[in-house]
Amino acid sequence: MAKLFYRDKPIIGLDISSTGIKVMAIDAKRWLVLGYGSIDLEPVKVKEALEGTSTYLVDNIKSLLQDKVVGVLPSNHVVIGVPTARTFSRTFTLPSSAEKTLQDAVEIEADQYIPIPVATLYIDHEIIERKKDELTVLMSAMSRVIIDNCVAAVTSAGLQPALLEPGMNAVGRLLTATEDGQLPTIIVDIGPASTDIAVLEGGSIRVTGGLAIGGNTFTLDIAKKLGVTLENAHQLKVLSGLNAGPRQEKMNAALTPSLERIVVETRKVIRYYNERMSEEHKLEQLLVVGSGSNMPGIGEYFTNALIMPARVASPWQKLDFGKLPEPAKQFRARYITVAGLASVPPGSIWK
Repeated sequence: MAKLFYRDKPIIGLDISSTGIKVMAIDAKRWLVLGYGSIDLEPVKVKEALEGTSTYLVDNIKSLLQDKVVGVLPSNHVVIGVPTARTFSRTFTLPSSAEKTLQDAVEIEADQYIPIPVATLYIDHEIIERKKDELTVLMSAMSRVIIDNCVAAVTSAGLQPALLEPGMNAVGRLLTATEDGQLPTIIVDIGPASTDIAVLEGGSIRVTGGLAIGGNTFTLDIAKKLGVTLENAHQLKVLSGLNAGPRQEKMNAALTPSLERIVVETRKVIRYYNERMSEEHKLEQLLVVGSGSNMPGIGEYFTNALIMPARVASPWQKLDFGKLPEPAKQFRARYITVAGLASVPPGSIWK
């Protein structure tokens, strides 16, 4: 009975990050956006709400739903996206004969590789590939406190949680549908304050990594190197970036140190995937997403640095905003995660 009830209910996506909350509803059959909106948050207050008893998240979810939605949200059933950096995800292989004791194997894997006590985590797993003698298992874990506080905030705001997942899983879902994401792909998701890196293969996230460098870091680097205000630095970043221009030498000098750190972390994720996860599937492309992807020349930078075809993902060619006003071009990238959350087939949650 619950299955039939929920399967017929539309799903909306709600992306909670350290710098903002986004909401979106999509008719996935037509890829038609029914409603969307966002609200900016203060990272310190988000941290307090995720780890303590602050009502900051509840208050801002309510404000977003009441005042900042363009279009309509057809349901209160919500898929919640949580910051990938706050989760622990690993993919590992086991003999097929170990399936009967899979839960025990997952807990051993978590105990070995996650640096906080297993008792403080919610742990979930999924078999993402079956071969004759081998299973590939994706494990995700997250702090119980953070999940409980997210769910409590969403519920208090009048929404009904149906699913909670790391933001990168939602990005992978959207790119699989819109950007040849069925190819073995490395995703570099550059947010305002951090960068998440993942390998996407066969529609599933296989490996994740990340570091505390984001689009805001680029702005600060430019302001410091060129001696301009943060506002001017942001304009230079989104208008000139790494492209040729009168300030190209100084811009490159400002941006390269942080970009090189992202490249180093990306190489680590690629190496892990190549050595431990896939002997037969070679990575074929790199897709840059997130608010930091709006810097001209960034796709070419990754192409040259990693000797791999790289480009900025643009799923907007498939998403149709219909009669709704589209987000301004410089803000579209912030909606990629929530679009992935909103495109979850309701039936798949309850099967």
